Amino acid sequence: MQTPPSPPGAERADDSAVRIGALVPLTRPGWVEAGRHLLAGLELAVCDVNDAGGIVGRPLELVVRDTAADPQRAVAAVDELARLGVAALAGEYHSVVARAAAARADALGLPFLCSSAVLDALTEQPATWVARLAPAQSHGWQIYADFLLGAGHRRIAVAAQPSVYWASGARILRDTLAPRGGTVIELDLRSLAPTAVCDELVDNRATALLLLVGHPEPAVSIVRSVRHDPRLAGIMIGAPAGQPEFAEWATLLGDDGTAIPFLRYLPERLSPLGARVETALRERLGEAPSFVAFEGYDTVAVLTDMLRSHGVDRARIAESWPRVAVEGTRGQIRFSRTPGISVWQWAWTPIQVVDRDPAQPDRFRILHAG
Repeated sequence: MQTPPSPPGAERADDSAVRIGALVPLTRPGWVEAGRHLLAGLELAVCDVNDAGGIVGRPLELVVRDTAADPQRAVAAVDELARLGVAALAGEYHSVVARAAAARADALGLPFLCSSAVLDALTEQPATWVARLAPAQSHGWQIYADFLLGAGHRRIAVAAQPSVYWASGARILRDTLAPRGGTVIELDLRSLAPTAVCDELVDNRATALLLLVGHPEPAVSIVRSVRHDPRLAGIMIGAPAGQPEFAEWATLLGDDGTAIPFLRYLPERLSPLGARVETALRERLGEAPSFVAFEGYDTVAVLTDMLRSHGVDRARIAESWPRVAVEGTRGQIRFSRTPGISVWQWAWTPIQVVDRDPAQPDRFRILHAG
């Protein structure tokens, strides 16, 4: 069951509670389904912490703010949560939003553990107050490029909307594929309708189309157009950003949404902790949990360990990033300074390329592991 974001000033007056601020996209134009899964993971972990005695006898409390995929709204939420006295920040799914939140948290001296956003440059300058669980985009998308080459694709079209995140993804693919004989053909969706995308794919003899676009639109319309164009019967559609991970994708597209490979940050087999959390998340969500829900759970698990070891002093928490060693749902979590990454980074969470099985759309097939 989803807890709605607390309205400003409505938090219960419990001076004994240790508070964590949570940034989550819960309304449009944010990816609401991803936000719901992220929040479910955060909330489940808080329940588990409190069932185990809280933070040295004090209850752990989550103070939720809806970012709605709006960077300015996220910055305002960071300011408000800092004033409310949270010990740390958690969450956020959208990379552009997380980047704004991370910059503000670093400027305010508020520890922020980013759960899901992958943009390499999460902050413009090296940040001491920010860490991240999700793999950097350059790492995950290079693995996706390896998968494309292994599957025999050399002429790859990229249908992209304008954004820092999509532009970064296209650049990573181009830089990884070009030295190995691959060609990336960029299709600008500002000037192309879904049917015109089909014409471009035929004209450029592309064997794969990657969707670097928003969900549900224009992703759903593009998939339908390509799937029903007889000229493109052999083309592979891919979605490295993970659009097919969530149930809404299968509901909207049915069989058309299968066999579309995407990146997922899960191990081939979950640990006993991961399996227990999966069962609890499934009950809470009423459906299979996505990797984003596990990211939420692991975020609170890490912050709890830090709070129990170092108390609620923000500076002490931030100083302890390099000493973290926490068993999460997907492996042991440690943070390090990774070349080219401006924040403390878990290097690396398990990465898979998976798709929905055409014979059983609610089942995922593992196609490649990084």
